[in-house]
Amino acid sequence: MSWGNHSVWMEFVFLAYPSRSEPRALAFLGVSLVYTWVITGNVLIMVAIQAEARLHTPMYYFLGSLSGVEIGYTAAVVPHLLVNTLRAEKTITLLGCATQMAFFIGLGGADCLLLASMAYDRHAAICHPLRYPLIMPGTLCARLVAASMVLGLCLSFQLVASVFSLPFCPARGIQHFYCDVPPVMRLVCAQSHRHEQSVLVAATLAIAGPFLLIAASYASIAAAVLRAPSAAGRRRAFSTCSSHLAVVLLQYGCCAFMYLRPTSSYRPEQDQFVSLVYTLGTPLLNPLVYTLRNSEMKGAIARVLTRNCLPQKS
Repeated sequence: MSWGNHSVWMEFVFLAYPSRSEPRALAFLGVSLVYTWVITGNVLIMVAIQAEARLHTPMYYFLGSLSGVEIGYTAAVVPHLLVNTLRAEKTITLLGCATQMAFFIGLGGADCLLLASMAYDRHAAICHPLRYPLIMPGTLCARLVAASMVLGLCLSFQLVASVFSLPFCPARGIQHFYCDVPPVMRLVCAQSHRHEQSVLVAATLAIAGPFLLIAASYASIAAAVLRAPSAAGRRRAFSTCSSHLAVVLLQYGCCAFMYLRPTSSYRPEQDQFVSLVYTLGTPLLNPLVYTLRNSEMKGAIARVLTRNCLPQKS
């Protein structure tokens, strides 16, 4: 079997893992704990939203969808990362690398698009409260979530096809923990300027476009809030947006740093740290900011845990 000029069983080697057993064990323990919290926290959010009728609103529908996407894109990378931390041969086939990159980039792109949908939802709720049910019906919410998934995966598959159609050098060591675009592009032997441009175009569509929509939504929100007559109303409106804005800044900041720049500026150690932040940091932050700052979510999760984890009185 072959893919272009490459065998699909051709292997890449990850070079970013610690060579000594003690740092590897600590890394495995730390990543395992964070990943467990990511899965647990986001599953709790999804279950609580599904179980509580009062949370069946567009805002929480998008939040539950965001949690599901973040579980998916961490699952595309972290289990394989944990296995590589323990085993001696830290390799992946070309087909496995392409598959991992496609789902990681695709679901990460869907995450960015969902954050833009959430910003539009907050804009509609704050700027047009009387027309909000008409502006954001359930069918539109479902279409926005589906469009985020489809568009994110389509852009990702196009990007991955472009990257893996290039010839790779004989030395196939990836200076990273998993298959991401910048470190894999560093292995290309041919002149890749045109392909770097296609990567930048895809990244711009997935990152800069939604971010501009978020910025426009928040500009309208800020203008509407500043016109509110009461200070309490202004605080309440800003409070409903602050959690979402914190997640947006972390997610888009890391993604822009990684993808909206030439591959030639790639710095392995620095970029490895940033990639771990948006691979585990944002999915970890999501349950924290949306539960600690949201009394409805805290109450719903407490009721779910009480019903399912504590013995019921007969």
